[in-house]
Amino acid sequence: MLSTKNLSPQQLSLYTATILSIPIGLGFLVVSTDWWIALVAFFITLGGSYWLIQFTLERFIYRKIKLIYKFIYQTKASKREETYYKYILPQKSIDEVRLDVEKWAEQKREEIEVLKNNEAYRKEFLQNLAHEFKTPIFAIQGYVDTLLEGALDNPAVNKRFLENAAKNVDRMVTLVSDLDEISRLESGEQPLQKKNFVIQDLVREAFDSLSIKTAEKNIKCSFKKGCETPLTVYADKEKIRQVIINLVSNSIKYGNVDGSIVASIYKTDSNHALVEISDDGIGIAEEHLPRIFERFYRTDRGRSREVGGSGIGLAIAKHIVEAHGQTIHVRSKLDIGTTVGFTLERR
Repeated sequence: MLSTKNLSPQQLSLYTATILSIPIGLGFLVVSTDWWIALVAFFITLGGSYWLIQFTLERFIYRKIKLIYKFIYQTKASKREETYYKYILPQKSIDEVRLDVEKWAEQKREEIEVLKNNEAYRKEFLQNLAHEFKTPIFAIQGYVDTLLEGALDNPAVNKRFLENAAKNVDRMVTLVSDLDEISRLESGEQPLQKKNFVIQDLVREAFDSLSIKTAEKNIKCSFKKGCETPLTVYADKEKIRQVIINLVSNSIKYGNVDGSIVASIYKTDSNHALVEISDDGIGIAEEHLPRIFERFYRTDRGRSREVGGSGIGLAIAKHIVEAHGQTIHVRSKLDIGTTVGFTLERR
């Protein structure tokens, strides 16, 4: 039997009119026994039925469908759209219209889901931001109030209180600077100054600049065996330096005493290199890995506060790497260690 699922309105009208006309034509043939009369009756019924059904479809059903399409696009129809509504839309089958509406509904559902996620992220971000600022502000307020209440005249505590207040001011300055930098990275206000440089040399410079901190925990920094051969990459050297320093700093903060930090550099293909910084520290639980690059996201808030930092170092690293058109990833396991890697263009 002929499927009417994907028929256009004209085809559906003709199909329905034919079904109506055949028994009428046969009826005239039986009554009059004159096939000419039966044939005329068949074509008159066919033409009249086709016109009536087509008129009904276009006048009532497709007028409603036209309103649905206008609602979907939510714009005042242009000349092009009016042409579409007048000539192209009526050629569509009901099934095609249904698919269009289902596609629109799916898009709206996805948009709503994104908006919900963004709203939840915004609320969490504002809560974290308030908490990050509240901690040093309350500390500064406490030190200042204590000094004003008489401790300023006590030489045994006034200098120590002022030093502690200054540390919290520095923490706020760092936080504001990091927020400003990540905002400029997101908006594209910081153009990349790309050039060729050896990535191993940059990693060694990062290790040297953090040598005091690594010495405090007796952490050994080294290259993985086979990764010492100089590899030239094409990127913004200072921004990649910042990425590496952020990653090494995290490895130091969450690394074990007498632990190690290992840098690995690989050629992934003829155009890219992979840089990885690995440690044998406390690691990250699996449920935290998808959110580790979010601003202010902390896997262990208590321990994270103790080691300091603004909480957006990894977010800045992610934005810098993505600004280069590359990717960054993390692998980790509790009590085993963490590896953060990113790709770079190779020249």
